[in-house]
Amino acid sequence: MASSACTKPIFPSSFSLSSSSSSESKSKLSHVSFVNTIPIYRKLSHASSSKRSLAVNSVLKTVDPTATSVGSSKSEDVGFLGEKPTILVSEKLGEAGLKVLRSVGHVECAYELSQEELCTKISCCDALIVRSGTKVTREVFEAGKGRLKVVGRAGVGIDNVDLQAATEFGCLVVNAPTANTIAAAEHGIALLAAMARNIAQADASTKAGKWQRSKYVGVSMVGKTLAVMGFGKVGSEVARRAKGLGMHVIAHDPYAPADRARAIGVELVSFDQAIATADFISLHMPLTATTNKIFNDDTFAKMKKGVRIVNVARGGVIDEDALVRALDNGIVAQAALDVFTEEPPSKDSKLVQHENVTVTPHLGASTKEAQEGVAIEIAEAVLGALKGELSATAVNAPMVAPEVLSELAPYVVLAEKLGRLAVQLVSGGSGIKSVKVVYRSARGPDDLDTRLLRAMVTKGIIEPISNTIVNLVNADFIAKQKGLRISEERVVVDSSPELPVDSIQVQISSVNSKFASAISEGGHISIDGKVKFGEPHLTCVGSFDVDVSLQGNLILCRQVDQPGMIGRVGNILGEQNVNVSFMSVGRTSRRKQAIMAIGVDEEPNKQALDNIGAVPAIEEFVFLKL
Repeated sequence: MASSACTKPIFPSSFSLSSSSSSESKSKLSHVSFVNTIPIYRKLSHASSSKRSLAVNSVLKTVDPTATSVGSSKSEDVGFLGEKPTILVSEKLGEAGLKVLRSVGHVECAYELSQEELCTKISCCDALIVRSGTKVTREVFEAGKGRLKVVGRAGVGIDNVDLQAATEFGCLVVNAPTANTIAAAEHGIALLAAMARNIAQADASTKAGKWQRSKYVGVSMVGKTLAVMGFGKVGSEVARRAKGLGMHVIAHDPYAPADRARAIGVELVSFDQAIATADFISLHMPLTATTNKIFNDDTFAKMKKGVRIVNVARGGVIDEDALVRALDNGIVAQAALDVFTEEPPSKDSKLVQHENVTVTPHLGASTKEAQEGVAIEIAEAVLGALKGELSATAVNAPMVAPEVLSELAPYVVLAEKLGRLAVQLVSGGSGIKSVKVVYRSARGPDDLDTRLLRAMVTKGIIEPISNTIVNLVNADFIAKQKGLRISEERVVVDSSPELPVDSIQVQISSVNSKFASAISEGGHISIDGKVKFGEPHLTCVGSFDVDVSLQGNLILCRQVDQPGMIGRVGNILGEQNVNVSFMSVGRTSRRKQAIMAIGVDEEPNKQALDNIGAVPAIEEFVFLKL
């Protein structure tokens, strides 16, 4: 297959892109060595790259029809040479979805397959549709022998699908994220009302022959403050319904546009303000590294005594042991839970058995209408992929030309880390609306394809607090969906044209920063980075020059420029057994202000961070996860 087939545009850029002809000083970038791997594309050598590219490009319709892949057989191309594709459905799917699938393909429904049985069947299939029970492992993709073109997950979560293996084997993965929105919102409201009026407990008591009217006196919802934590599709629908019940609704979501919230009558606030003022808290945030156990002893301690909590999102966002303690000491009066860290939870779970907890077995999407909607949505996404259309619900990335990937690999890592850093510097509840990415390069616009770099900046900004997986396929769509406008600018510099990029700058406009020094003279959060010796480096924060490798975690401190500061902060970290990997100081002028950037291998505990903040010469600091 001709390698040029891999480099055709996958989708047209619809974002604002301006080129600048201004010149800058000669680049300081030198001795760049390109790394071999990046997270979403690694281990490409495990199988024939030409065969992987054929599989992906068959879906994308970018394959030269006259080209063939070494080792491919006629059976591997069934469904793409005029024959109907074979679609395996391994878990129950609504009849409406099956009808859509049968209209264009051969559909086999085989439920409760063992892993061995699934691997045996998959070699004869072009598509696989699963729910949450089927584990689509690397072994399944290997057994597909290149014929499996798409895996459809009938639902939102894709934890049961090995996305890395799917990408390596050229298999597109799609999900159905929208059809169960209303069902989940309705279930959240149902739990809210049931909890407030002790419905479940009173029902069990009455059926046991008791009549305990005085024991099950509830609380009214009208006039009470509900904090919606996560103002996406489900969260906003919960807010609409809660407003109809006469509740005052506030919300926390760093990506929610303030104008959309105002249109519903909802005030966007900070995380701490939301949990401190709410009478009821409804959770609708994804489970990510950032949100894992975000509701813990510390956050419960900040809540109003007697708060009531509903969770129809992901069980892992709550530290369940901490919630039991909060229930026992009265900080949390009641909880209503549809999801748990481990599902099903153990029969002797203290949380499940707690008298002030109402539980349901993950019923958020369990309505007849939602199940039919999910079935149709995933069926249409799978068939679209089989026809070569790129689905907006794709959750993994197609292959790119190896030569392009190897050249951009270190810059891809840099772009994602700059996005990840920038979003952590944002504070307040106004939401991120505008991001600008500035590339400094000696190359002209036609010689530098920035789609992958833009996608990775978007990935870094969105993924830390979102369950959305961002890649080259869906980056622009996801950004628009979240109301995030990303513009790009190219600035011509006098550097080697052999290097694709001299530096990348990420700017976030119209937001407050938890680290004021990151605000540039233009009034926006601004950070710059370069690739040095094959590794990503942070080179500028706001107006301060720094030079630190983007490895591990990072502490940024603004301080009075005076002797002994490096040693003092280093001693604080050493006393808490936190290893410092590097340190850099940038200053505006001698003995004025300076920024100290400190790389640390471990995450400092609260005591270490408090001690750093207590140093008189330190004016502000922030801890950032890379």
